Amino acid sequence: MQVCGLLLFMIRRIRFLAVLFSICCAAGLYADDTGSNQVVSSSRVLSANDVIAVTVYQEEDLATKTIIDKNGMVMLPLLGQVKISGMTVADATSRIQELYNKDYLVNPQVNLIVEHFAERHFAVLGQVQKPGNIEFPQNESVSLLEAIAMAGGYTRLGSASKVDVSRNENGKRNIIHVDAEKMAKDPSRKPFEVLPDDVITVGERTF
Repeated sequence: MQVCGLLLFMIRRIRFLAVLFSICCAAGLYADDTGSNQVVSSSRVLSANDVIAVTVYQEEDLATKTIIDKNGMVMLPLLGQVKISGMTVADATSRIQELYNKDYLVNPQVNLIVEHFAERHFAVLGQVQKPGNIEFPQNESVSLLEAIAMAGGYTRLGSASKVDVSRNENGKRNIIHVDAEKMAKDPSRKPFEVLPDDVITVGERTF
């Protein structure tokens, strides 16, 4: 009788563990599915022609879908025009939440989703295998070394230590000198991130 009772207990225990395991697996799959829909680089910034959707919890009349205009502005209910170009999604969300909280709502819960990033390009010129314009991958950032690789890498005459990046800052084109050779040899260094409309030029070796 004791043996039968022990066997019955073990069978029930096994069934319980099997059910628990299946529940945990299902929860894990659900979490993976929901998380994969919003894979956006945390450092990627919003810019003109991005399509965004803004919602406020329990405030359905404030929901809006809009496009960032050429001046970096969006038109939002109650707030009017708000500049969000140049901000990350997290920063833009915080800014909108701050504005609603200031004059209209108490502790608003704002959600901002990028439905479509506008096409962005950068150029790699000079001593690379495939010079020209390159489109940014959707929802991803690109480092300088990755940009050069996307252009086919250096030619035989290319010098990794002579890389110039022409960048538009506050309406002016500035030249940034970068030593990509040192960058490649030191993985601990922070990657140099390429921005839309950057023009990267790889110089020639000195023999």
